[in-house]
Amino acid sequence: MGKAAVVVGGGIGGLAAAIGLRRIGWDVTVVERASTLDDAGAGISLAANGLRALDELGVGDAVRSASRGQYKGGTRTPDGGWLSRMDGAVLEKAVGTPIMGIARSTLHRLLREALPAESLLIGSQAGPVRQTGPGTVRVDCGGTALDADLVVAADGIGSAVRGLLFPAHPGPVYSGSTVLRAITRQPVELRTDFELTWGRGAEFGHIALRDGRAEWHAVLSLPAGTRFADPLAELRRRFRDWHDPIPALLDATRPGAVLHHDVGEIRTPLPSYTAGRIALLGDAAHAMTPFLGQGACQALEDAVTLAAALATEPTTEAALARYDAERRPRAQAVARAARQAGRLGQRLSHPLAVGLRNTAMRLTPSRAATRMILRHHAWTPPRLG
Repeated sequence: MGKAAVVVGGGIGGLAAAIGLRRIGWDVTVVERASTLDDAGAGISLAANGLRALDELGVGDAVRSASRGQYKGGTRTPDGGWLSRMDGAVLEKAVGTPIMGIARSTLHRLLREALPAESLLIGSQAGPVRQTGPGTVRVDCGGTALDADLVVAADGIGSAVRGLLFPAHPGPVYSGSTVLRAITRQPVELRTDFELTWGRGAEFGHIALRDGRAEWHAVLSLPAGTRFADPLAELRRRFRDWHDPIPALLDATRPGAVLHHDVGEIRTPLPSYTAGRIALLGDAAHAMTPFLGQGACQALEDAVTLAAALATEPTTEAALARYDAERRPRAQAVARAARQAGRLGQRLSHPLAVGLRNTAMRLTPSRAATRMILRHHAWTPPRLG
């Protein structure tokens, strides 16, 4: 079996894939087009399945040390009433860990630190990926050709590699939701570790970070491409009557720190996550809406599953077939569930439908809510050694 791989994309999924491949003895080059790794992004929640994948990659302890457990919180209405409460200790007892909140920049840094600096090719645009022989793939990178036994396309929702492999596929589509997010500039006083608040066609949430600051996000149902001259002022206007600590979180944020992205997804499932000696991973394969908090976790699952298959199957072709068979059904099922969660949450706007949803949530026993979460969190990774 070949031992050289090129990973296109230096995000969470690409870095995790590189770590996994190196753990099983492969030489890996990560090609990242950004010339400066400023780790743009706010915060991220990591569920048990993502944390178990990180454990198998050897970086779980470092990530936990930089994270804050989400033990106390739940879902509320704009006036502050509780729709459901989540006890992180119950979740920890069931799956061995609470959900953990971490700054995305910190997670990126910890993943990069697990790789030798010489394996990262920063500021290089990956060009066409070509099969140059029965077992060789070539990636053109700004005049330099990288030959490998495997290419892992972790180049995000707008994946150029996916477009080359599946030109008839419609690609990503706008979900109908746009998200604004930031991390507060200083610590804030919070009574909970995490919250979601659902209004009509809007969601506001926060997670507390280990250093006392908080990540917050606002999700709005708006036409694609909608932007605001002053995003923070617009959010203060929209959420001025929502319960504490929402106004305080916005007041603790620098205007220039607010990120704004339309939420896309791959709504038409791909027929395969592999083609020849190329594997699609993370958002390139199954970009999903964020309403289950599973996007990064599914990419981490991809990374471990791919490495385990390559470590145990007799050929690269057999390993990629196994990767596709194991990952595609699960990741596509999680993507469907995330889409449905959005329809019942932030995307819901009709007053009658919102009222019925709220009543149903208040009447749902906490055990039933925990079981629904465990459907996605209770994943056991294959061993890498």
